[in-house]
This record gives sequence, structure tokens and C-alpha cells, in this order.
Amino acid sequence: MTDSSFTLIERHACCGGEVRFLSHQSRELGLPARVNIFLPKEALGGESVPAIYVLAGLTCNQDTFLIKSNAIRYAAEYGLALVAPDTSPRGADVAGEDDTYDLGAGAGYYVDATSDPWAAHYRMGSYIRHELPALIEQHCPVKAGCRGIMGHSMGGMGALSIALGDSGAWTTVSAFAPIASPSRVDWGQKATAAYFGGHEAEWGQYDPCLLLKSGRTHPGTFLVDQGLDDEFLPRLMPDLLEQAAKDAEQSLQLRRHEGYDHSYWFVQSFIQDHLKHHADGLL
Repeated sequence: MTDSSFTLIERHACCGGEVRFLSHQSRELGLPARVNIFLPKEALGGESVPAIYVLAGLTCNQDTFLIKSNAIRYAAEYGLALVAPDTSPRGADVAGEDDTYDLGAGAGYYVDATSDPWAAHYRMGSYIRHELPALIEQHCPVKAGCRGIMGHSMGGMGALSIALGDSGAWTTVSAFAPIASPSRVDWGQKATAAYFGGHEAEWGQYDPCLLLKSGRTHPGTFLVDQGLDDEFLPRLMPDLLEQAAKDAEQSLQLRRHEGYDHSYWFVQSFIQDHLKHHADGLL
């Protein structure tokens, strides 16, 4: 990473590899963006390795998934890079963007807003789909086009919708407690009013269930874990995802777990399975 496209903020040895905190000026967001990357020892030794993009949920940022999920330990074991972007633009100065946890800063939903004043900077959809992978593959020791994507909650929704939106760009996909159909719940309806100017049809390219209903599928198997003691279960709608996948003939392994909630304690409990799922498809 010698190119000026990235500025190195910090680096930390971890699990035989290295975590790097980076920033860059984003074309899509029109603002500086932060992204963290874990590089296993193979990458530090000069090899190009597969990369998994890990998307965090509401209220989180680029630090959350790598710190809380325990994913690095298993990524190091399998020789995978982890790329952790922020969950929204920062510093957009949109009125009200810091007022609530479920809209604005920390709540980009991995979509491109189409309504002012959000449209200028809230473009996390195109940032994750196009800009960030191109930069990472140009300036980091990762294999071009050898990508997986995974996420938690809002990030799980993002992982599924991004993979369905461009199945050829993402080889492996998984999610923890994803918002399966954001257009049908209050979180998404609030985002509709702000980001899309009230136009519900805009969710068609971002809602996993709507994408499946429209005929979008992915050639791989989606691995999804859901805790049955999740306090947000009525908003997540895993049953709806299961039915939509069945109707679309999308391969889905949906695992339900008694006693587990929505927290990163849940994510930690099954993260090894997810890293193996990605390793099996990418290595």
C-alpha cells in the first residue's frame, strides 16, 4: 500500500498478520472515508490473498466488526484478508443525521440515497459495490475479483443485497441476523422517507426478499445464522427470507439458534463457520 490513495493511520500486529487503519478521499461519498483491513501473514509475505468484506450494523463503524466478531483469528488461520468499511458517510453535515440511531450517521443501509439533502453523500451502495473493491485490489495484496461478503444485521442485509445485485462480483456470501426485507419494517420505512423521498419502489434494488422475488439469485449458497432470542426478530423476518429463497430456487442454509440474541456474542459463537464457508469457496 504505497499509493497515496490510502493514508495509513495506524497499524497493529495481530494473529501473525497485521491490522491497518486507513483513510482515503471517496469519490462516491464526496468525503474522506475510513476503512480497516486485516492482512494475514501470507499477504505480508508477498502473496495475494482472497478478501472478505465485512459489513457492520446500525450505530457501528469500521472498527466494530473486526474488534467484536473474533473473525481475525479465523481469517488468519485460513489466510484471508478482511476489509471493514464504515457504515455511513461521516461529516456530511445533513441536518438531523446525528439525531437517531436508525437514520443518518451509522445508518447508511448500504444504499444510494436519491433524495436531497442525503443524495450528495449517502452513497454507501456504490461505495461498497464498486469504489472500495477497486481501490483495495489496486493497492493491497489481495486477489482481484476473489471476494466474499458478509455482515451483521443492517450489514447482513447489505451483504445479501449487494451479492444479489451483482452475483458475478462476489463468490461467497453469508450473514448474521440480516434485515431480510427492510422495505417492510420501520427501520426501512424511515429510510424510505429520507433517503428515497418516500418512493417505496427504490427498495427494489436493495431489499433481499424483493431482489429474490424479482428473479435475482446467486450461484453460491447463502449461509445465514439467526438467534431465536433476538430482540429484533420481528423486524428481521428470517422466515420471509427462507420463503423468498425457496421460491427463487436460491440455495440458502438458514440456521436458527435457541438462546442467542442479536449481539456480537452471538456472532462470535458462529463466526468460525462463516470464515470456513468463505474459505471453502475462495481458496
